[in-house]
Amino acid sequence: MSDTITITGLEVTTCHGVLASEKVEPQRFLADITFGIDVRRAGESDDLTRSVSYADVAQAAEAVLRGEPVDLIETLAERIAASTLSFPGVESATVTIRKPQAPAGVPFHDARLGGPAVTVHREHDRPVVIAAGANLGDRQATLKAAIRALDETDGLTVVAVAPLVETDPVGGPDQPDYLNTVILGRSRLAPQTLLDRLHQIERWHHRTREGRWGARTLDLDLIQVGDPSDGSDLTSDTDELTLPHPRAGERGFVLVPWGNLDPGARLRTADGVRAVSDLAAEVDTTGVRAVND
Repeated sequence: MSDTITITGLEVTTCHGVLASEKVEPQRFLADITFGIDVRRAGESDDLTRSVSYADVAQAAEAVLRGEPVDLIETLAERIAASTLSFPGVESATVTIRKPQAPAGVPFHDARLGGPAVTVHREHDRPVVIAAGANLGDRQATLKAAIRALDETDGLTVVAVAPLVETDPVGGPDQPDYLNTVILGRSRLAPQTLLDRLHQIERWHHRTREGRWGARTLDLDLIQVGDPSDGSDLTSDTDELTLPHPRAGERGFVLVPWGNLDPGARLRTADGVRAVSDLAAEVDTTGVRAVND
């Protein structure tokens, strides 16, 4: 379950309403905003860049309230929810809009908080692509357990899993062959939160990071969040997270199972958005073999 940050009682006097008089006669509107976000990293580091500034969220909401008049407080709530969800790291938004001076033809006892109110709850529902591989221990059992753990993650649903492929190791010391697959899911989680979950599952399976390209009990890579076909994919270039995965377009053991699972899949690359099937045709896939059940 996400942590939350709450903004209560944001008040703006402005013009919104169905009646013609409400378009020109200002009245009070109040907004309460609660947004879901994993604040663990910010709390541990005391670093605002690892959270979302409530001041920025409040100012964005105020800009919505002060914008062009609309008829419905439902519209205001939807627009503020959308503006809140646009901040990286925010996973969900609950917005309540109150209109205590609404001309409803009936008296409201509480002049400040009485009157009509509408509450909406919205959260992200983005496609995600995760690559999984293992070449130590019971590889197939490990991958099955990892996929089960992913599907049990609050905020993440596994939609489809590609058939396993066996692949020759790329780079590094001599080591056993890999089993690889690609997992398609849908998630409300912020990318960094999802990556932290992948690392947690790796640790459960005794993954160590002693050297690049080394053998491993489990490898889970976050390849893509969102869909580049419609421009909704997220990009990130930090020390902790790069999106899309910078080497996904070069890896046959990712492209082949991904393309088999989703023939229409696309990936953002340095050369623009490319079809995964086209990328797979351009890389060496001779070391990628189907697994016979």
